Amino acid sequence: MSEIQTREIEVSIHNSVTKKGIAYKLVKRIMDILGSLVGLIILSPVFLILAILVKLDSRGPVFFSHKRLGYGGKIIKVYKFRSMVTDAEELLNNLTPEQKKEFNENFKLKNDPRVTKMGNFLRKTSLDELPQLLNILKGELSIVGPRPIVEKEIELYGKYGKKLLSVKPGLTGNWQANGRSDTTYKERIQLDMDYIDNGTIWSDIIIILKTFIVVFKRRGAR
Repeated sequence: MSEIQTREIEVSIHNSVTKKGIAYKLVKRIMDILGSLVGLIILSPVFLILAILVKLDSRGPVFFSHKRLGYGGKIIKVYKFRSMVTDAEELLNNLTPEQKKEFNENFKLKNDPRVTKMGNFLRKTSLDELPQLLNILKGELSIVGPRPIVEKEIELYGKYGKKLLSVKPGLTGNWQANGRSDTTYKERIQLDMDYIDNGTIWSDIIIILKTFIVVFKRRGAR
């Protein structure tokens, strides 16, 4: 990013902190630390079982890290259980024109040929996202916030790009709790902006509860 873009993001961050208040950010961080620690401890048996299943299902590493834009536009590595074959990038070049169009518009595919059998289960249940509890503990993600995007996606946010990067991305957010992949990308952006403008600790709790319901019912899972 250019020096001007970095400065504009810093201004957006300053405005965001001023609007929300230091107390809000402090309470949110405390919730993140406690939530991620408890989650990692309680879910450690689940981590072990999923790691074994991923390894047995297909060759390759258990975990996968992907570069995303974090707070202030900083590049972070977001952790996941691997849900794709190891040569996923090569297969991306062999997609049909229709699949390439879908991928370029949504940065995902409805029927992705790169996803493994175990990966399909992990994605539909959102269990592939569990390792991001480590990102939360490290302070790179929050429990609730806009989902971290790849650098190329920022173009789709247009004038809202700076605002998106003025808050910490989250493990779940307004988009996941209100439709996930059943929404258009434009609707996703609107949901993210609404959260940034109006999010509170109480709304974070509501989003977390709604996310559990959505994931359990597998609404919008892809």
